[in-house]
Amino acid sequence: MRTPDPFNIPKAITHLEGFSWRRQDGSNLWFGDLGEKISLFITNRKVKAVFIIIFLFWLVLFARLFWLQIFQGQNYAAIAEGNRLRLNILPAERGIIYDRFGTPLVANIPHFSLFFIPGDLPKNLQDQAAIANQLSRLKIKDETQILSAFAGASPASFTPVLLADDLTRDQVIALSVYEAELSGIKLITEPRREYLSGSGLSHVLGYLGEINEKELSSLTDKNYQAGDSLGKNGLELYYEDILRGLKGEEEVEVDARGKVKKIIARREPTAGQDIILSIDLDLQKELAASLSRAIATAGGSGSGVAVALDPKSGEVLALVSLPDFDNNFFSAGINREAYNKYLSDPQKPLFNRAIAGTYPPGSTFKPVVASAALQAGIIDESTAFFSTGGLRIDKWFFPDWKAGGHGRTNVISALANSVNTFFYYIGGGYGDFEGLGVDLIKKYSALFNLGQTTGIDLPGEASGFLPDKDWKLATKGEPWYIGDTYHLSIGQGDILVTPLQVALYTAAVANGGTLYRPHLLKTSTETASSYLLKTDFITPQNIELVRRGLRATILSGSARSLGSLPVSAAGKTGTAQVGGDAPNHAWFTGFAPYDDPQIVLTVLVENGGEGSTVAVPVFREVFDWYFKED
Repeated sequence: MRTPDPFNIPKAITHLEGFSWRRQDGSNLWFGDLGEKISLFITNRKVKAVFIIIFLFWLVLFARLFWLQIFQGQNYAAIAEGNRLRLNILPAERGIIYDRFGTPLVANIPHFSLFFIPGDLPKNLQDQAAIANQLSRLKIKDETQILSAFAGASPASFTPVLLADDLTRDQVIALSVYEAELSGIKLITEPRREYLSGSGLSHVLGYLGEINEKELSSLTDKNYQAGDSLGKNGLELYYEDILRGLKGEEEVEVDARGKVKKIIARREPTAGQDIILSIDLDLQKELAASLSRAIATAGGSGSGVAVALDPKSGEVLALVSLPDFDNNFFSAGINREAYNKYLSDPQKPLFNRAIAGTYPPGSTFKPVVASAALQAGIIDESTAFFSTGGLRIDKWFFPDWKAGGHGRTNVISALANSVNTFFYYIGGGYGDFEGLGVDLIKKYSALFNLGQTTGIDLPGEASGFLPDKDWKLATKGEPWYIGDTYHLSIGQGDILVTPLQVALYTAAVANGGTLYRPHLLKTSTETASSYLLKTDFITPQNIELVRRGLRATILSGSARSLGSLPVSAAGKTGTAQVGGDAPNHAWFTGFAPYDDPQIVLTVLVENGGEGSTVAVPVFREVFDWYFKED
């Protein structure tokens, strides 16, 4: 009988604690139960947990990758492409403005600005400092200021940031040598408006300025962008849509430094349309110089206006409002301090007195009242009144300008010598004679386009004012008196007109009774009829009587000093009282040649005194030059 092996556990014996059948090795009796438990714990809990964690990690990673590739792929591709491709806006050349003979009044000159693209700057601060140092050595800007600008910009932005404006040509030449090496630095050339005339045309031409937030929001359909320039006043504003042109676009591929490698696509800009004005630049210069001398001699408020029209078309041949301003200050970008200085100037140089200034017309209004009285049948050529120096109504006396009066006067001599008494009669009546009255005066004044804008192609025109009974009662709480009508009949009281309106009704008298809308664009054969406002509202016969009165003003009346002109002229003086201690406004309005009028000229010198001594000399100087030149 074999002796049993003490290290071999028979198959049948399964009750030995801590041992298992067919185990290669095991534990001693003390550790057997603990090892089993540890083995079971690892197998059933820890391993599963580890595998779950690993599985979840890969699931999240895959989901994120799926999201980025499938849902965000196009977005990130576009960002990457945007860093490589850029869309540059190409500015359009603004249309040029010419005078009637083709002389340019404005120009578009190259204007150079330096920008940096934050996203294209080197990430290394030392490299940025090297760029700033290079630009500083080129005298672009102080190095500290450049670095401060770099630091203040968002590093992820690809929007150009202005670094230096209005570079000189020397700076541009120097930059062109180094620009390729300066990462993120971009030189941009744009046209800037330059005004060439410097001859009292500032109010006519206007100026450009950067678009503001209010304008940008109201012009959303016009494709303006922040930083764009647009017309702010004058013709630049009125004809903005014609002059501005259409921007172009250029899609380019850039390298890591933001430098253009290749042009992908390009749409050329379309230049704005040129416009030809009715303005005669030489006449404008002569008129501005003469008016300036008259203002200086008069020593009044330092302000004045002169307007010249073609009576056969309504074309504005010259328009001067003094004082004026330099358009180029605004085009270059005027600062707030300089702008406020203009605004606070008591002489208001930004104010266009020719179309927006309103004044009592004085005796220059008498041709309108005479035309109204003739047309209404109140008077005819033979109607005459005796002037003894004025009219008395109760305790009120309404004087003539000449002590002792002018004797017997009809419509022609009354216009020639500016006889107040005659116009008191035909305007307000006296004794048994019934005059026009305020309602008819207002009616015929409106036919001459008073109390309303003329429609000139300039922004900011005033309508003037024609008083009446209802207005006075509502405004002053008083009834309308006969004295109010007398004052109105001689262009005094509450009536207000613009110098352009005076020139317009003078033109209607000059041409025989046709009213044209004044305009600054040169008239073509196709457009001439579109400027006709009205005709035949005063009969040719009645207009001719008024014309004869204005001719007599120069032959024997209050403007006899114009008798030496090289051409037959007609006109009317005016001295308008302004109340208080302020000096009178000096007026003169007239036309020439008498038989075939080519030009109307209206002159106003604010607080200049007598029209015959202050405004008439301007008319004489300019017409003497104009017709001798002709």
